[in-house]
Parts: sequence; C-alpha cells; structure tokens
Amino acid sequence: MGKFNFINTEIEGVKIIEPTVFGDARGYFMETYSRRDFAEGGIDVDFVQDNESRSRKGVLRGLHFQKQNPQGKLVRVIEGEVFDVAVDLRKNSKTFGKWVGVTLSAENKKQFYIPEGFAHGFVVLSETAAFVYKCTRFYAPNDEGGLFWNDPEIGIKWPVGEGFEPLLSEKDTKNPLLKDLNFAFDL
Repeated sequence: MGKFNFINTEIEGVKIIEPTVFGDARGYFMETYSRRDFAEGGIDVDFVQDNESRSRKGVLRGLHFQKQNPQGKLVRVIEGEVFDVAVDLRKNSKTFGKWVGVTLSAENKKQFYIPEGFAHGFVVLSETAAFVYKCTRFYAPNDEGGLFWNDPEIGIKWPVGEGFEPLLSEKDTKNPLLKDLNFAFDL
C-alpha cells in the first residue's frame, strides 16, 4: 500500500484521502502531504497558504468561497470531529449545486480535497475541534462569497439533531440561497 489512499467521490475532482498511519506503543507517525504522491493521486496543485481554526460544538462555518480567486483546499482535523461539505459551483459541471460530505476527525485522520470552484463548510460535532487546511490561493477578504448553510435546494444532510440551531458568524446568517446567488465559476 502507498502512503495515501485517494478515494474519488460522486463529484469529479473531490477526493477523500486516507493516509497510512504507522503506530506502536509510543504513538503514531504519518505523512499528511507529499507533492509527488498527491500528483500521482490526481491532486496536482500548488498550495500557497496554511490555515487553522478552533471551534466549539455546534459551530457551522460556511458555506464559503472566493469569487475571482477560487481556492482549492486540502482539509483535515487534528482535534475533535467535524462534518465537512463541498458544494459544486462550476456552472458547466453536471453536478452543479450538488454536495458531498465526509466526517473528519483526529481519530480517523482522513483528509478531504475540495478543488477550486466549490463552496466549502463544516459543522463541529465534538465538544471542540481544531481544523487545519492548505489553500491553492491566498485569502482575499474582498473576494468572499457564500451560500446559506441549510439551502433546501442543495439539501445537505448535516448529521445534527432535529431543530439544530448552528452557531454562525454574522456574515453567514446573511448568505444567499443558490437560486439567489447569481454567480457560478467558469472552470
């Protein structure tokens, strides 16, 4: 087995990555990224920025994207557990408006690759979570875009209980529905 197992999802370009973990009584070791191995696995991009966030249970961040400088993201969780989601916003894609999600945790060590042209978000399922990710483009605060987290047209099945009220940033409470977005990536 190689250092990474690249799993294609139902949306072209979006992948789940399982690293090989070497563990013993002392703990574990794993590679989290190798440009060569990722290129061989179909992710041949240059990452220019690393980010980290820490959030408490019920926090929902997203669904975010940058309009003129779309970011590809390689995301993982180093503490706790989140449900991570990508929504296809590529206007010529046969899966436009469709979503794919995966549970990421410190325990399962899975990673999720979201290419440019997607909205991205996650909800924290554990008491706290530390979330780290690499980006293919620099963050541009004046280029932000967003989608409403619970858009019925998209139909994300967030693994949260009935009547769940997420902890959102003020800007995320104002994100539009897909039908009102008037934007798509020409990728």
